[in-house]
Amino acid sequence: MLYGRSTEQAELEGLLAAVDSGRSAALVLRGEAGIGKTALLDWLARTAPRRGLRLLRVRGVEPEADLAFGGLVQLLWPVQDRLAALPGAQADTLRAVLGAGRLSGQDRFLTGLAVLTLLAELADEEPLLCLVDDAQWLDRATAEALLFAARRLSAERVAMVFATREEGFTAQGLTELRPSRLDPRDAARLLADRGLAPALREQVIAESAGNPLALIEFAAAQRQHPDRAMPLPVADRVLTSFRAQIGRLPERTRLMMLIAAAEGRGDLPMLLKAAQSMNVGLEDLEEAERERLVLVTESSVAFRHPLIASAAYQGAVLARRIAVHRALAEAATDPDCRARHLAAATTAPDPGIAAELAAAAERARHRSAYAAAAGLYRHAARLTTDRASRAGWLGEAAGLALAAGQAGPAGELAEQAEACADEPAALADLAPIRAAVVFETGDQRRAARLLIERAAGADPERAAALLRTGATYAWSCGDRSAVRSAARHLAAVGRPDLLVRGMARLADGDHTGGLPLVAEFLERHRVADREADDEAERMRVLHSAVILGDDTAVLALAAAEVERRRKHGLIGALPQVLHILARTQVLAGLHRDAEASAAEAAEIARDTGPHRRTDWFGDVPARVAAVEGDAERCRRLAREAPEADRAAADGVLALLELGTGDHEAALRRLETSGESGAGSGEYPALLVASAADQVEAAARLGSRDRAEEPLRRFETWAAAGRRPWARAVALRCRALTEEAVGGAAGEAAGDAEEHYAEALRLHARDGRPFERARTQLLYGEWLRRSRRRTDARAPLRSALETFERLRAAPWAERTRTELRATGEPGTAARTAAANLIDRLTPQELQVVRLAARGSSSREIAAQLFLSPRTVEHHLYKAYPKLGVGSRRELVRLELD
Repeated sequence: MLYGRSTEQAELEGLLAAVDSGRSAALVLRGEAGIGKTALLDWLARTAPRRGLRLLRVRGVEPEADLAFGGLVQLLWPVQDRLAALPGAQADTLRAVLGAGRLSGQDRFLTGLAVLTLLAELADEEPLLCLVDDAQWLDRATAEALLFAARRLSAERVAMVFATREEGFTAQGLTELRPSRLDPRDAARLLADRGLAPALREQVIAESAGNPLALIEFAAAQRQHPDRAMPLPVADRVLTSFRAQIGRLPERTRLMMLIAAAEGRGDLPMLLKAAQSMNVGLEDLEEAERERLVLVTESSVAFRHPLIASAAYQGAVLARRIAVHRALAEAATDPDCRARHLAAATTAPDPGIAAELAAAAERARHRSAYAAAAGLYRHAARLTTDRASRAGWLGEAAGLALAAGQAGPAGELAEQAEACADEPAALADLAPIRAAVVFETGDQRRAARLLIERAAGADPERAAALLRTGATYAWSCGDRSAVRSAARHLAAVGRPDLLVRGMARLADGDHTGGLPLVAEFLERHRVADREADDEAERMRVLHSAVILGDDTAVLALAAAEVERRRKHGLIGALPQVLHILARTQVLAGLHRDAEASAAEAAEIARDTGPHRRTDWFGDVPARVAAVEGDAERCRRLAREAPEADRAAADGVLALLELGTGDHEAALRRLETSGESGAGSGEYPALLVASAADQVEAAARLGSRDRAEEPLRRFETWAAAGRRPWARAVALRCRALTEEAVGGAAGEAAGDAEEHYAEALRLHARDGRPFERARTQLLYGEWLRRSRRRTDARAPLRSALETFERLRAAPWAERTRTELRATGEPGTAARTAAANLIDRLTPQELQVVRLAARGSSSREIAAQLFLSPRTVEHHLYKAYPKLGVGSRRELVRLELD
């Protein structure tokens, strides 16, 4: 019976009701030990059969917190026969988890996707309830897999409930429910039902502080020792109570309980084998069973509460614990289990045990349990007597910790490895890990310089790799001197690099010398490296296209990289390249596609857990909002930008202000941002994003002096890069400044018209429709002011058509005003024709497009890292919006 839990039960009933209605839900029960979390899970477990739910249950075990996938094996073991129904890569991943396969180098989140698909497959037959108790003791690989699945649940008819203590289990993004303490009335009812005399209840209620387990245990203690004072915190008092209770048991019983606590899983055959070597046996648990401390079945031994196991283990002296772990290691048949007990039993260096731990680390690595592998390598390093092996294993541990998303521990391990490294070459080998840790924690400048400095101790090939990465880091944070240094060192080791040389020239402001080198690098590598195995080199090619502003190349390369990462299940690596794709899509006028890409990037970044360094995925929807004139949304998204992305946020806010005619505010913002931003406006990324807006704002204010410097820099960049859209925008800006000086008469007027006309010819050869429409608008305004109203109408009509298609409301209204001034009839505001894709959410759009191309729900699910049922859910929501009733009808729709 549950006491005082009506609120919690109602919340959990709501979870089950969601499943009844065809949806999924996940929740975290968080609270101190003994507060009643397990009792609520037990109540759910009893409720499940009555509601027609299938039940899966797993419990974290403290001794196995470092054992790779220990919890997931518990969960999957009863349903391992269903793995064959999963897509190939996902099935292979879970087989490896269960020890029936071997993988290498896969994304660690693919396991979570496989768990999600498996749960969805099971729920296709009957709704599913998955209960996770003591989640704070789940091994990291299991916790990540289950949380990834929980965060991406949608329409699978799956409910997941995690019960955890206050610390040790982070479940960002999931709803939390904190069981309350029992009020005095409910506490009194519980004690009355336990048979405690009324005279003793008040003291027990006061001491227990409403903790149900404390009420039960203190009541038992009060009956035996009515004068005992308990000044400790509640959880510590309960633990002390259990220790006292265990301490009164026979020595042989205490030893058997210690063996069971150290083993952790309750595996009776293994326990008995270890017990036999220590001259105790099953009969020695009888007294503990009578005291209701343990429950023994035909196959397992379980403690009534985890605090009892903690009391049994912590109450034993160290020598006895070591002896028990040795016995368990000898009894183990699983090599990973043996390694765990050997690590716990060894206090002095032992090369043999170190080698066993390193072998266990390799097995964990091949199952993508990177955190567990890092811990095992760290233990191996502690036990080895060989300095070189210690450095190597600590280096491996650091790299694996970083792969597991543990930047802090990775940095500590890398420092320890460096302390053991005697040769410059060894330090160079550790440099990528140290630099990646520093980069992750936000100090990109220091990361770049560390790589460049460490390259001096490496062979030429290794040095070149370090220098190329160092240059990329330095470029991203605007460290010009580090970029130049990397270029010099690459030349010195005989490995000159076109891209780094080009970036070094650009860092000097030499666009004429730098951009052709970047263009040559892109031309040499864009095709050959698209399918290369070297991800870093493929990303360098992509970044070279970004630097050049070659939108066509960026779209092709980024789309290919997205497809590659989807195909190989590289979930954690996908947000970065999706973000690059989204940024270019918005420039190409593909606003809905851009928002879909940015939304997926943000969603995956969220679902793969907290990150120390994350991109500001809001820059894409913020730019769309600026173009569309949605001031509230634009400003809200800009406020969310981290300090490192402040220049980008200022850029979208300035565009918003420019669209509404607040030229002074836009110009002041861009000038201030240019002074403080990375690269001080010299780097193409900032230059391209803001220069044209800065020039237009200054020209509108009649301040040619404030326009001349950004225009000069942009013209130089545009001429060197030779992108048609950039040359067109530069000509537009030049025309604006000419107009600001000479008005619409004389030689300046002729120059301005020539600039506008040439700009429009160039726009016709390249993308960026918003920029083309802006040029048409400005040209039409110029023609109208020149009293050439008839000539002005054609560019203004074309601009209006584009602005309306892009939903650029303030720009469209400004164009209509100009058209009315030319005498154009019928220029009242029109509602843009509804595009089919505008009716869909970003995820619906992705699903519908893939379905229209003939992909099955399972194929779509694998690509988008969803469950097939969620894919079907999105399709059924999209059909009425599109006016169709089935997949077959999607083919005839225009969805681009």
